[in-house]
Amino acid sequence: MISDAAMLRIERASQSYDGERWQFRDLDFDLSAGEITAILGPNGRGKSTLLRVLAGLLKPTSGSMELNPRTGFVPQEFAGSFPYSVLDVVLMGRARYIALFQTPRKIDVDKAMEALDATGMADYAPRNINALSGGERQLVLIARALAGENAVLLLDEPASALDLKNQDVVLSLLAKLADREKLAIAFTTHQPNHAVAVADKVLLMLDGAKTVFGATDEVMTEANLEALYGIPVRSAKLGSGQLEETAFVPLFRQRDRKGNRP
Repeated sequence: MISDAAMLRIERASQSYDGERWQFRDLDFDLSAGEITAILGPNGRGKSTLLRVLAGLLKPTSGSMELNPRTGFVPQEFAGSFPYSVLDVVLMGRARYIALFQTPRKIDVDKAMEALDATGMADYAPRNINALSGGERQLVLIARALAGENAVLLLDEPASALDLKNQDVVLSLLAKLADREKLAIAFTTHQPNHAVAVADKVLLMLDGAKTVFGATDEVMTEANLEALYGIPVRSAKLGSGQLEETAFVPLFRQRDRKGNRP
């Protein structure tokens, strides 16, 4: 049985759509309350597929799972084209509490507004979701997941299209939700520095369906990141005091103006 601390777990899980190309094989992975896990890997390596498995939206090819029914999935983008209000979008997160053909009750509206307040978006409640910036829409989608009173949040590249300030807003919010609300959180990212900033654990999805999973300071090494992305990566300590942090920098193979590699 899943422990009191663990929110979900998969064991020896493998996933393939065609039986030939595997996204991951024999993966052991768990999420615990109050813990953040970052999932890193190149494009097409199976990060989004793994999130769908953890959310119960996709059954793995093999392996055992203990998933949490109170899991909220936050996609990269809101897919609707209808001009929903921000409040309407967040109320969608209350679907499991609203009976078929029933309109949202006061408690549903109150929970939706609490979620918007937690993400700093309460003043946007009446606005058209399509009129918001990418960063604002991302915060609304997180609020939608919070309105569902979920214990687990799974986020697919939540900061991928955001400027630096809004990346910090989203990452800071995830840290607050883990620390104060004790949510179990996993998010995918292409940015190693996002993992270093907030993650307790990291899962690297390597070539050949191999994975590395463990504590952030043990997994996030230059050698592991070079193996992950196929280019040199170097680390450096930046800042001082409470703002000191390890940062990872890719060494791109740049060409000079004559087209020659240095």
